[in-house]
Amino acid sequence: MSGIATFKSVFRVIRALLPIVYFTGLLVDLLDVSGGSIHQAWRIGLGPTILGLGFIGLLFCIPLALRIVRILNGLRASGSGGGSAPDDDDGFDADAAVARYLAQRSAEAAPTSPAPRPAPKSGGPTKPTGFGRRIG
Repeated sequence: MSGIATFKSVFRVIRALLPIVYFTGLLVDLLDVSGGSIHQAWRIGLGPTILGLGFIGLLFCIPLALRIVRILNGLRASGSGGGSAPDDDDGFDADAAVARYLAQRSAEAAPTSPAPRPAPKSGGPTKPTGFGRRIG
């Protein structure tokens, strides 16, 4: 990994770690208020709060774990091959397929002019030709 990529990866891990540290601090503070015992916290009514903060803290662990896995996969991928990996595309060229499709589509749908409208019959009211206000 390059220096900038390493810095970005470390910064993202630290950024994902901040909410976990915050909720852990809240849990420690609430346990300190209750005398350091989870049983005492349940007696004074802080049990559901501690349980909820713990659950939210665990939810914030998911992005942290995903970022760490991405970093480890990036390290493994860059360290295993050392060079460029051979293409496993079985000779399929996507650019050529798109070019063939566009050429076929343009050949089939040649631009045609719309058919002219018939002239309105004389003596009768003309129908409006579109939406919106009438002008005139």
